[in-house]
Amino acid sequence: MPTEIDGPPAVAGRKEWIGLAVLALPTLLISMDMSVLYLAIPHISAALEPSSSQLLWILDVYGFLVAGFLITMGTVGDRIGRRKLLMVGAVAFGIASIVAAYSTSGEMLIVTRALLGVAGATLMPSTLALIRNMFHDEKQRTTAIGVWMTSFMVGMVVGPLVGGTMLEHFWWGSVFLVAVPAMVLLLVAGPVLLPEYKDPNPGKLDLLSAALSLTSVIAIIYGIKELAKNGVETAPVLVLAAGLALGAVFVARQRRLTSPLVDLRLFGNVKFSGALVALMVTMLAMGGLFLLLSQYLQLVLGLSAFRAGLWTMPQATAMVVGAGLVSVLAPRIRPAYLMTGGLLVSIVGYTIFTQLSGDGDLATIVTGMVVFSLGLSPMFVLGLDMIVGAVDPARAGAASAISETGQEFSVALGVAVIGSIGTAVYTSQMTGSMPEGLPADAADAAKDTLAGALHVSGLLPAQLGTELTTAARQAFTQALHVNSIVSIGLTAVAAGLVLVLLRHIPSPKEQEATNKEPVDA
Repeated sequence: MPTEIDGPPAVAGRKEWIGLAVLALPTLLISMDMSVLYLAIPHISAALEPSSSQLLWILDVYGFLVAGFLITMGTVGDRIGRRKLLMVGAVAFGIASIVAAYSTSGEMLIVTRALLGVAGATLMPSTLALIRNMFHDEKQRTTAIGVWMTSFMVGMVVGPLVGGTMLEHFWWGSVFLVAVPAMVLLLVAGPVLLPEYKDPNPGKLDLLSAALSLTSVIAIIYGIKELAKNGVETAPVLVLAAGLALGAVFVARQRRLTSPLVDLRLFGNVKFSGALVALMVTMLAMGGLFLLLSQYLQLVLGLSAFRAGLWTMPQATAMVVGAGLVSVLAPRIRPAYLMTGGLLVSIVGYTIFTQLSGDGDLATIVTGMVVFSLGLSPMFVLGLDMIVGAVDPARAGAASAISETGQEFSVALGVAVIGSIGTAVYTSQMTGSMPEGLPADAADAAKDTLAGALHVSGLLPAQLGTELTTAARQAFTQALHVNSIVSIGLTAVAAGLVLVLLRHIPSPKEQEATNKEPVDA
């Protein structure tokens, strides 16, 4: 196999498409690993008896280290070879999954989850960068990225369902072992089906830049998440400020280096930067609402975690259908118009959520989830396609990592900002609708969260408990209404950015007709 870019065929064949399937499976499982653990937490608490602080780290350390290492690992893949990094990551992810499954203490599980995060950061940019190198034909690349993005999003959606199924039949560690067969398949099939690619002139890896990238990203995301959980406190504000300062030092250093970790000239390419910013705003709108929807299914409509997971399957199906439609429509429609049209459809989905009543509206929420998932497909697929297609194939790993890091930031910020707005609305609504005769400590717990209100209501006399439950569910529904309106506004901003920054980019049909290269800036 060649170890550098030696001019592969312009049109991908059967081998590349089978290789895409090999890449899609670990992508699905990596994203699933972000959500599958939530259902296992009660079982882990009973078995390992971690402290509350350890429990938070068990949940969060994976995402922190995935985000922190993405840029470094994407650049490392460009230098040593994307397939080589993918194989190393698969070995590490498989071993760490097995060790995590058989952890005997909270500390051990934290360490193994951290190792899973580092391994996940090697896999994610490598898979997307390899797709950039395997599919040079624009139409084929759009389809391939649609498959990759669908795998990632479906993994996040079905993670709780898979976790619930495993926990019904096996012990808590089984949720980690789901990934092992996929990693074995990747190790067996990867060397046969996946070609090796790397930057022929990568330059020296700057370790100080890697350290600055890691610490700044982790500090910023940690600060945002802590502010979202606990409100404005000194420690997370200082951590966030330190992360931003380190990020500024990182950017300044990249400007001076002859071989930077991140080539800042990428951001001068409107196709790259415009798609990245619009995608981040879209993820910001979605990330803040996604968590509330799962809570609504379980805490407002009273579904079990497993049944709530089952009712997310129509949404997963919509993602698959949406990606397929994008592949069909993209050759004939300008990407900006297709993305804008999709974002308007997603606004319809968000609008449906404003009609939720808090009682017996399962069909309404599922319909809204299906509609907004269909609408977001063009933005996700074509946005990513533009980002990786705008750069030289030798820098595809770094571009993929920048995109994925941006999305991590956006989701974290969405949870913090939109989640805080929802919490404020919920507290305000509860303050004005608290049942009379409620003890002060019960009232405080009920005003804090919906889960707290439902717990307290079970300890109260039947009539008072029912009144509190009704009031809390109505308050949460109002909070969801407000958050949906915020998401509508953010999505409209994303649509405007797409039209302003990307409308000049022609469709593949237009390119063929004029026999010109796509306009990048």
